[in-house]
Amino acid sequence: MPKKPKFNPEIHDDNPEWTAEDFSKAKPAADILPPDLLAQFKAKVDRPRSESPKVPVKMRLDGVVVEALRATGPGWQTRVNDLLKSKISRGKVRFDEPAKRKQA
Repeated sequence: MPKKPKFNPEIHDDNPEWTAEDFSKAKPAADILPPDLLAQFKAKVDRPRSESPKVPVKMRLDGVVVEALRATGPGWQTRVNDLLKSKISRGKVRFDEPAKRKQA
C-alpha cells in the first residue's frame, strides 16, 4: 500500500490559517444560521440522575478470581454487581457485623 503524502499547505489550501482580517470579519453562528438549523446544535440534555448511583470501590481479590471473572468477557464487573445484588436481595448472602478488635 502506498504511503500517504504529507500535508503540504502550498497544495492543500482549502483550509488556510486565519488571519487577523478573517477574525475581524467573523460573525457568531446565531447571527448567520436560521433558527431551525441552529436548534440542531443546542447542547443535548444529559440523562437523568440515577436514584441509586454506582459507587467506585477499590478492593483486592485473588488473581485466580479476577482471571476467571475477566474470562467471561466484557461487562464482567456489571455481571458481578448484578449477581451480588440479587443474592443480597433474596437473603442468600448476609454479612455479620465485623468482630470488634481486641484492644491491647
